Amino acid sequence: MRLPFQSMASRVFLALVAGVLLATAISLGLAMNERQRMIGEFREYHAIERVAQFILSLENVPADLRPAYLMAASGVGMRAEMSGSDEAVPQARSRLAEMLDQRLPEGYEVQSLVADPAQCPVPPRRNMRPRSPEFRPECEALSVALRDGAHLRLYVLAQRPPPMRLPPDLLYYGIVFLVIIGLLAWLVSRMTTQPLKKLADAAIQLGNDIDRPPLPERGVREIRQAAAAFNAMQMRLRHQIQQQTQILAAITHDLQTPLTRLRLRLEKVDDGELREKLLADMGAMQAMVKEGLDLARSMHSAEQPKRLNLDSLVDSVCADAADAGQAVSLSGKAGASLMARPIALRRCLTNLIDNASKYGGHAEVHVGLEDSWAVIRIRDRGPGIPEAEMDKVFEPFYRLESSRSRQTGGTGLGLTIARNIAEQHGGTIRLANLAAGGLEVRLALPVGDEKQGR
Repeated sequence: MRLPFQSMASRVFLALVAGVLLATAISLGLAMNERQRMIGEFREYHAIERVAQFILSLENVPADLRPAYLMAASGVGMRAEMSGSDEAVPQARSRLAEMLDQRLPEGYEVQSLVADPAQCPVPPRRNMRPRSPEFRPECEALSVALRDGAHLRLYVLAQRPPPMRLPPDLLYYGIVFLVIIGLLAWLVSRMTTQPLKKLADAAIQLGNDIDRPPLPERGVREIRQAAAAFNAMQMRLRHQIQQQTQILAAITHDLQTPLTRLRLRLEKVDDGELREKLLADMGAMQAMVKEGLDLARSMHSAEQPKRLNLDSLVDSVCADAADAGQAVSLSGKAGASLMARPIALRRCLTNLIDNASKYGGHAEVHVGLEDSWAVIRIRDRGPGIPEAEMDKVFEPFYRLESSRSRQTGGTGLGLTIARNIAEQHGGTIRLANLAAGGLEVRLALPVGDEKQGR
């Protein structure tokens, strides 16, 4: 099961979206907090200015008209009445008292009193009505000593800013914002990781085909440098493999001529028993040279891939093995075609079936399709392979048979050649001992989208 956010693109996408959303949430919170603070300061300033203008105007009203003037003031969010100086009970001055004292000129003295709820004015309908159950205007009682010695008691509604609420359309705008940010993050993550994905795909293809076209060197500077380094590595690897293949092919090819001459001369040996032994050794040497040449070709083949029918190829190889006297049975069908080098893939299958027939007495071949892989299973009835030797048998010239006899041990190149060919086709070869006895060789090859019969 694939775990989420394992790819670099998904992690870049998640980091961008989470970072933008976090920054947006913090910025929105700070902006709304600043908005509430400014609204609160504006309302306090408005209330202080109203009260200060009322007090300054009261100084110019004659004493006999002041009661009527005070009655009229109760409709603007405050209630005022004249009081004696001994009635005032000073309290710790509130913020409203401090601001009013700073607003009034010299000669006035402002004190905070204990507010009597019964004396507080009723909030005006339009401007002072609570907008929510959580919001209530606060009533403060103030005592102001006028310049003429009179004392004025004020009950002022100090309206506080309402609780911070999210706008009703925030969900709609949030969805639009999230979609835009998601698209932007997707584009950025794709632009960031697409070159890396191409480089990874090229590395996988390089393991299958050393002659693949070089990567285009375009894009930003770092991507161009990575592509150039990859192409230089591919060129060096190709040159090194070609040199090794040419050396091995040249050695094996040049040995064919003197071996043929030796064989002709051995035919003239009079001692029949000696002649047979020498000819057997000569045959083993020629077979080894031939397989050495096959190994060189399996490492680097100039054969061009073609689309072929896998079922037909396996059937043909099994038929050839049966004609050669080997015990082979075939079952199943893949029903798929794939791009492959026909001669090389035939060589791979031939080696695997030969091994099963030689060491297991019978080769049971089954062909099937598993997901996007064509799987060929070759089972034998032999003793199997020790678990510790499973990987070693793929090494060149490694043989389980200690006698190193050509009839029993072979040259030790068959599985090496088969694995090289399978890996060149993007496939794999796995060995497993069967519970009932014998060995199973599993050859898996990737197939294309084109299926047989479409």
